[in-house]
Amino acid sequence: MNFLFAWRYFKSKKSTNAVNIIAYISVIAIMVGTAALILVLSVFNGFESLVKNLYSDFYADAKIIPAKGKILQLNNTALQTLQTNKQVAYYSFVVEEKALLKNDTYQSTVVVKGVDDNYASVTNIAKHIVRGNFFTGNVHEPSIVVGGGIENAVNIYLGEDAYTLPTLYLPNKNALSFTNLNDAFLSYNVLPTGVFNIQQEFDNKYVFTNLRFMQFMLDMDSTQYSYAELKLHANNDKEAKKITTQLQNDLGKNFIVQTRYEQNKSLYSIMQMEKWIIYGILSLILVVAAFNIIGSLTMLVLEKQKDIAILKAMGANDNTIKNIFINNGFILAIIGGGIGMILASLICWLQIKFKLLKLGGSFVVDYYPVEMRWQDFVLVIATVFVVALIASYIPASKAAKEKLSLKS
Repeated sequence: MNFLFAWRYFKSKKSTNAVNIIAYISVIAIMVGTAALILVLSVFNGFESLVKNLYSDFYADAKIIPAKGKILQLNNTALQTLQTNKQVAYYSFVVEEKALLKNDTYQSTVVVKGVDDNYASVTNIAKHIVRGNFFTGNVHEPSIVVGGGIENAVNIYLGEDAYTLPTLYLPNKNALSFTNLNDAFLSYNVLPTGVFNIQQEFDNKYVFTNLRFMQFMLDMDSTQYSYAELKLHANNDKEAKKITTQLQNDLGKNFIVQTRYEQNKSLYSIMQMEKWIIYGILSLILVVAAFNIIGSLTMLVLEKQKDIAILKAMGANDNTIKNIFINNGFILAIIGGGIGMILASLICWLQIKFKLLKLGGSFVVDYYPVEMRWQDFVLVIATVFVVALIASYIPASKAAKEKLSLKS
């Protein structure tokens, strides 16, 4: 009943056009705020999913690192735990070290990852090879797969096109003096066999080569590694976390098992923080709409003073009057929020379908990625109704407490 009264008040003709105009402005403000929130949150979702997909192609589902020191050495029990765990699809051992890659007069500081034959099954790096193939050679004839940024920085040519082989300089851990460069570094000529492009952070930093070659160069035995990377039978982050927790319990306190999220915790935390900050800033648009709602309902109360007096004379109490005008505020929110969501959904669909808005500069995609999530719609709906409730409560309470008479 209260809602029907509110609806009649909203659509009825007012004696003063300003009341209608302010009501329409309130609807437009809510519509703009709702659409802006949905659009920006959807764009953030798109970028978040894009970054996560790129990181998931480079980083494994899980990673085992030593609890102390930099050398991972699995005993027979720990190795058997990995081999017998049905939730572990593949595992790969990695030796990682900073190095200098030099080709004639060109050089670049890189991070070298020595990987075994299982590495291409553990990560999706192989699908990002743009030239050549993912082949790392062997201990005697090592090959390298480099990022596109390193390829340009060091002027690398692949295979038979290479008129000189680049040289990899790695720290000599048995050096007697680090002031003597010839003694401080070990060098080896390596054959470039592939180039990958994922994103700039990886393309300008990483080089892949043979695991045994890296162990040989760094004077490590065949059971020593920097860490192990795992491919899990997990469909989502929740399942991956459950598996890594069980693995942690099985392996013991000498090892630390990390999920992909834990390997890049700071990145994911920053992305979530940025999203909430933008949500807070754009919610200010709805605060502006709230002032319009207050103004609209205040003028409506003045317009309907006789109606309020009649309703009270018929037995309506203060709560009934208050609820009528609160429902009127909700009507403004429903109309404005509904139109805003439809508009935002249409724009998002057009962007997904036709990629209308392009990104400037060089990036992994040339358009704004968009991903709509039902959680964002629920959040925005809740925000709109909370703002409408707070804005409506002030004039509605005032209307309920006014002492009006039918005498003119």
